[in-house]
Amino acid sequence: MINKLEMGLNDRITAFSELGKFLSQFKNTGYEKISDIRYNEDFFDGMIQKIKSAKHHNGWFTEENIVFSLSQWSKLLTKSSLEKWLSTYSLGSVQTKTIGIIMAGNIPLVGFHDFISVLLCGHKVLVKQSSHDNYLLPYLTAYLIAVEPRFKNCISFTEERFSDFDAIIATGSNNTARYFEHYFGNKPNIIRKNRNSVAVLTGNESKEQLAALGEDIFRYYGLGCRSVSKLMVPEGYNFDLFFKSIYGYNDIIKGAKYANNYDYNKAVYLMSSFKLLENGFLMLKEDNSYSSPIATLFYETYTSKEKLLQKLEEDKEAIQCVVGDNFSDSSIDFGTTQHPSLSDYADNIDVIEFLTKIE
Repeated sequence: MINKLEMGLNDRITAFSELGKFLSQFKNTGYEKISDIRYNEDFFDGMIQKIKSAKHHNGWFTEENIVFSLSQWSKLLTKSSLEKWLSTYSLGSVQTKTIGIIMAGNIPLVGFHDFISVLLCGHKVLVKQSSHDNYLLPYLTAYLIAVEPRFKNCISFTEERFSDFDAIIATGSNNTARYFEHYFGNKPNIIRKNRNSVAVLTGNESKEQLAALGEDIFRYYGLGCRSVSKLMVPEGYNFDLFFKSIYGYNDIIKGAKYANNYDYNKAVYLMSSFKLLENGFLMLKEDNSYSSPIATLFYETYTSKEKLLQKLEEDKEAIQCVVGDNFSDSSIDFGTTQHPSLSDYADNIDVIEFLTKIE
């Protein structure tokens, strides 16, 4: 059955590439109003206000992190990148459905990839946002509709329980996943649980590589699934160079919410007589878990690469990214976890493939 949306794929790609141009004006080096951006007079100043509103609403959403997210999306939303991403899929015969998306609110625009995937496939989207992150996406949607008015009938937001949808994409914790599975298990679904990212160190890393690892650890205060929350280190590893290399991130302790978590978790660990390594803004604790508290990085030792590869394979359902210096075929470079491509899918589930198979 032919897609009933009036828009063709090229129309949708063009609209999102215009959104990418709009977002390119907002960088951590400064905001620069570009004269030939469509509808800029209507949206530029308002975007600045939305950034400020999101910052004031959620203490974890610093302006730097919000703008970092916007800037990353501006680099991805180009006509060439979108066309290359979608070129391997069969989208021409997709039957239009209504796809519900339940978004997490841990980092700015965390559900945006699902949002664009649904719309680019030719479906309608019904969005339930987290109360922690509900300022940015509606404004970007308004801009998208200004560029391409036919999107107006394809995008809805709700604060109520979903009642009229054909498939669901829901992201939350391990606890909320059980709730999602209970309510949405009879529909086509993608239900995501907790995941964290891991860095593998050998002791041969340069200071520059370890400094880049700091970006993987501290960006978004470590709240993203792509944030490194655990180190795998060889037995007897000396953390001195690691601590020296990440010292440039020490200003993170100036954030009140981060500092409060640092103080609280440190007190809990000390009262429990846990052995800690710390530098005034990050604690290292030996622990088998992957999900570490804010301001804490877990670590675990390994004896051989082969055994570590086996362990990571066994635990893959808990891991989003593995960072390392050519550690494995699937590992990524230090400093790159927060720069995913369009085809880097959360939980390694191909969302576009899922969206093309809904009947």
